[in-house]
Amino acid sequence: MPNLNKLRAAISGGRGGDPATGSPLSRLTRLRITLTLFFALDGFLFAGWVVRIPAIKQQTGASASDLGLALLGVSAGAVVTMMFTGRMCRRFGSHPVTVVSSVLLALSIALPAQTHSALTLGLVLVVFGAAYGSLNVSMNSAAVDLVAALRRPVMSSFHAAFSLGGMAGAGLGGLVAGTLSASAHLFALTGVGLLVTALAGPSLLRHTVPTAAGPAVTPTGESTPRRLDRRTRRLVVLFGVIALCTAYGEGALADWGALHLAQDLDAGAGLAAAGYSLFALAMTVGRLSGTALLERLGQTRTLVAGGALAALGMLLGALAPTIWLALLGFAITGLGLANIFPVAVARAGALAGPSGVAAASTLGYGGMLLGPPAIGFLADWFSLPVALTTVALLAAAAALIAYSARNVSAPEPATSTEVPADDQARPGAPTEAPVVPRH
Repeated sequence: MPNLNKLRAAISGGRGGDPATGSPLSRLTRLRITLTLFFALDGFLFAGWVVRIPAIKQQTGASASDLGLALLGVSAGAVVTMMFTGRMCRRFGSHPVTVVSSVLLALSIALPAQTHSALTLGLVLVVFGAAYGSLNVSMNSAAVDLVAALRRPVMSSFHAAFSLGGMAGAGLGGLVAGTLSASAHLFALTGVGLLVTALAGPSLLRHTVPTAAGPAVTPTGESTPRRLDRRTRRLVVLFGVIALCTAYGEGALADWGALHLAQDLDAGAGLAAAGYSLFALAMTVGRLSGTALLERLGQTRTLVAGGALAALGMLLGALAPTIWLALLGFAITGLGLANIFPVAVARAGALAGPSGVAAASTLGYGGMLLGPPAIGFLADWFSLPVALTTVALLAAAAALIAYSARNVSAPEPATSTEVPADDQARPGAPTEAPVVPRH
């Protein structure tokens, strides 16, 4: 209990602290810590589900293609709720929506282990995916606003927390896979999710939301969507396509990585689970260095190099003849993909606020929507290793799209309350004109 009290005090600003009375910097710091906890929790819960996929596949008796269709429920539920979540964030604020979504995600993660057929598994995964998609849009919207207030490209640090949570969740899942049933494991994750939300949620609800570029704020304090011109909408779609190409890879490794190691390379349950854990660790390392990398190289070089590296890594991971080479390929893929999705979502959010985050996320999770059934059917028609090479193809496509957009610029903001001119050139400023900085 003392440790829980210390955590509660830290994220709320101290004993009896009120975020509204602190300095702007301390409020932003506390908000960053709290949001980081939600990103980490999201990754932890999702990875906990991922590493139990082989056990639930056996429990339901599903074939590879049946499992692919069932896994479609996660992405379908996420995509359906994402645009709706953007509107909810504009109406109620991204912080309350984040807390509610976190509770729903924690409750829904226990459902897959209660199913005994591919059909019922797919149905409950729609519920799980809806909560997962809602949490991702709302917390990313809150993070975009915070990035704008901090005026630094720190979006990758939040996604690093997601990857770190994923690594911890996958590592824990690997440790208990041989001794704890999937049902008991996922019920325990429900308890963890509710506990962390109870600790961090009140702090998030008390913080005021920094105003980001995108939606205008009325004199009454209500957020109203800024009308976007056609050029800006095209730029948001562009970033969404980049997110789609990379989310396809993340979803493929999450859904099929452990199965590839177990089926094709005869890895044990613990080592198969370690594949996703290693991938998450590599993404964590890449994202922790993402701020420095973006400030040094800019977005174009970061996106192009990341896509190329991920393509090479996935070719190795999919086609390697040994477990250890495949694990090395997974790690290289994680390093390459690390910063692509965060940059795409952050830029879309800077252009169009929660609607931009929702649009880019919807397209991004469209990659996950296409991925599970596509890889499942390709695995039945050819083989799972061949199916996983499509991840390399889309990673290379993301690099090409980013390079082709290197000279594209967004229109200047219409409001007069944006960042001063001398701040616009700073990395991560919300009104930064280049979509992908010129080099």
